[in-house]
Amino acid sequence: GGRTGPRPFLILRQIVQHLGSGRTELIDVPAPGPRRGRLLVRATRSLVSLGTERMLVEFGRGSWLSKARQQPEKFRAVLAKVRSEGLFATVASVRSKLAQPIPLGYCHVGLVLDAGEVSGFAAGDRVVSNSPHAEVVSADPAFAARVPAGVSDEQAAFTPLAAVALQGLRPVAAGPGDTVVVMGLGLIGQLAVRLLRARGIRVVGVDPDEAKRAAAAQAGAVLPDGATGLSALLPGGAAGVLITASTASDEPVNQAARLCRRRGRVVLVGVTGLTLNRADFYQNEVTFQVSRSYGCADSADPSSARANFDEVLALMASGALDVAPLLTARQPFSAAPGI
Repeated sequence: GGRTGPRPFLILRQIVQHLGSGRTELIDVPAPGPRRGRLLVRATRSLVSLGTERMLVEFGRGSWLSKARQQPEKFRAVLAKVRSEGLFATVASVRSKLAQPIPLGYCHVGLVLDAGEVSGFAAGDRVVSNSPHAEVVSADPAFAARVPAGVSDEQAAFTPLAAVALQGLRPVAAGPGDTVVVMGLGLIGQLAVRLLRARGIRVVGVDPDEAKRAAAAQAGAVLPDGATGLSALLPGGAAGVLITASTASDEPVNQAARLCRRRGRVVLVGVTGLTLNRADFYQNEVTFQVSRSYGCADSADPSSARANFDEVLALMASGALDVAPLLTARQPFSAAPGI
């Protein structure tokens, strides 16, 4: 791609969160410039994923004790630091970390201002990337893809989230006629339902929220109810279970194992407790795997982020993946902190 001359912006607006207080703010920051190996992209759309981003905001608004409970590994590291460096030095270090604002967002669509000599991209391309909510971003091309002509910017903004669902479905390895259970029908769960139905796979959706259940049913999922229990919908067991829920409980993982047929697969995309009941997995030799977000950065890997992005966009372009019903609101960038 060619250069576009001087930097088009000196100052840009970006949404950040202050981890210490949980406060979300729209701030002015220096704009990135052209850089070899990076894509300089001016935003046209940015998608807010309420589940993931609300979790980050609530984490920031929690007390120090709440934060420690949510991240026990880091809490243990803090305790080790106290033992080695003392309490006051550790408190100062933690406060410093929490005082640093972090960018929010990972679903960004825009126009390439400078392609940074990256093969396959050029100035003027429409691209989607995992970049944060900002007017101009320096995007990693390993986590970016060109948007086909038949896909709108609004549709394309769902690509990273759909790629998370797609990456989780790969190890399930289900085919037409199989049944897969999706536990948790938030945005990623809804996208998983649609990706599975596009492949001719029967989907059983599980979520306590009636509105989410209704949205999944509209997309073709079968739902258990008081008269028809979950097990009754799975004669012979499910080929796999995709868990997209967020809970501290261990029960979703162990229940998922009990729902599987012989050598079925349980894949975790969300966040749950991970104390596995051996008997639940032993009976049918069920495997358990944690999915890696939207995939890796290795472009040669068929399940890389780029490959997942491209597959999702191709499904959107063909009409096999309809994300329009999942768009709940449109807001100007200036209103973002209040969403």
